[in-house]
Amino acid sequence: MEVDQQTFIPGRTKLAPGEVLSPDPSTYDMLHTLSTPWPCLSFDIVRDNLGDNRKTYPATVYAVTGTQAEGRRSKENELMVLKLSGLSKMDRENETDEESDSDEEDEGGEAILESKSIPLGSTANRIRAHQTPSQSGDFTRPPQTITATMLENSQVVIHDVTPHLTSFDVPGTMLSPSTYKPLSTLRMHKSEGYALDWSPLQPLGKLLTGDNDGLIYVTTRTEGGGWVTDTRPFTGHNSSVEEIQWSPNEKNVFASASSDGTVKVWDVRSKSRKPAVDVKISNTDVNVMSWSKQTFHLLSTGADDGQWAVWDLRHWKPNPAAPSAPINAAPVASFDFHKEPITSIEWHPTDDSIVAVGSADNTVTLWDLAVELDEEESREAGLSDVPPQLLFVHYTESVKEVHWQAQMPGTLMATGSNGFGVFKTISV
Repeated sequence: MEVDQQTFIPGRTKLAPGEVLSPDPSTYDMLHTLSTPWPCLSFDIVRDNLGDNRKTYPATVYAVTGTQAEGRRSKENELMVLKLSGLSKMDRENETDEESDSDEEDEGGEAILESKSIPLGSTANRIRAHQTPSQSGDFTRPPQTITATMLENSQVVIHDVTPHLTSFDVPGTMLSPSTYKPLSTLRMHKSEGYALDWSPLQPLGKLLTGDNDGLIYVTTRTEGGGWVTDTRPFTGHNSSVEEIQWSPNEKNVFASASSDGTVKVWDVRSKSRKPAVDVKISNTDVNVMSWSKQTFHLLSTGADDGQWAVWDLRHWKPNPAAPSAPINAAPVASFDFHKEPITSIEWHPTDDSIVAVGSADNTVTLWDLAVELDEEESREAGLSDVPPQLLFVHYTESVKEVHWQAQMPGTLMATGSNGFGVFKTISV
């Protein structure tokens, strides 16, 4: 029998008609897929009170998401508050008793998806969660969890989902009608958008939103619980704002990525409402961006041409002769492994050498930037087309977003056209 010696690389090698990929159970600690009635192409993981650095099974994850029902059903779209429980460890035949005991009460079984729904009336483009101290001033109470959802109708709705989260653990809880109403509906955008981020350094709540007209607004929660949006937007992008993120360590600084191929860094105190730094990084749309929470001068980006890169912000200095002109900068690392658009990128929450990347080639890839391998070693291994930093490839159809579960080391959640996947590899 002739054997094809070519290495099959998910995302690069095309499947023949009728072929499907099956995961290798030996490479996962945990792997679950869960489906929802409608595609949910944006989500956010909610921090819980079950403890940090969790390694025992079965595991539980809380999240929020928004549906994407289309056509005449679009008015049925909703915000879904999710509880994923019963997430069990992979059953491995060769596992020793010692390894099994380390995971305590793990019992194999079906994962359970519970949900609470809040009507939205329009397709959810992007959703992000934020936790803030209780507005009662009692800091012994659990934090309040609020969400911001950017809708296809250009509105931004803010909800308090705390009652929905707590109702999962109190059987028979009846939620009052007021819990389904938004805290605020923001109507400053004239076009829909996808860029959305809460400040990690403003406990009450400070929100960035960017739209397809290239406009960026800042909305702040007041001490009294109201919401105030700046009357003047930040301007400078020539096309849609695709991604936006606050600095993890400077409360007045944020960055934005755009389909005009640039990333810009801004200071909210600027009276001109213009960017402080403007960098041309791609000839295609810059779709996604992630700011390292460990090494604050590192920023990763992903573009429409499939390339993703890491940038050192200390090298982004404007040209004194032309301060308003975009500058050119070289990345500290770049990869063109993916041949389809990058749809999601996120730094590992505690390891600044690990990055998760989602691509339209139906894969989630994990990368270890600390790995070095010379070209001769790569050729000898027969992997000259595979960067040595590529740690793992996970197949997810039409993946749109990928997020780490920061309280469960190495655990990731991804969403695509076929629902959600929650997994942990033995590599991370």
